[in-house]
Amino acid sequence: MASMMIRNLDEQLKTRLRVQAAQHGKSMEDEARDILRAALSKESAAPANLADAIHSRFKPLGGVDLPMAPREAARNPIDFSE
Repeated sequence: MASMMIRNLDEQLKTRLRVQAAQHGKSMEDEARDILRAALSKESAAPANLADAIHSRFKPLGGVDLPMAPREAARNPIDFSE
């Protein structure tokens, strides 16, 4: 098994880990190992493309109906041959 050291862990996070480990009757190291295992065992279903990723991110917020902009008739192209 590999070992890992975590540096620069803020005190508030360390305290929360210690409290949660105590509530579960585990050491901080065992609790951190379980948290990592649970977080990394979930498969992330990556959207197929950027449009799908954007849609899935904003879908919970609901839709927006935008007014259609008025369209003008197309202009005649400029004739540079004259």
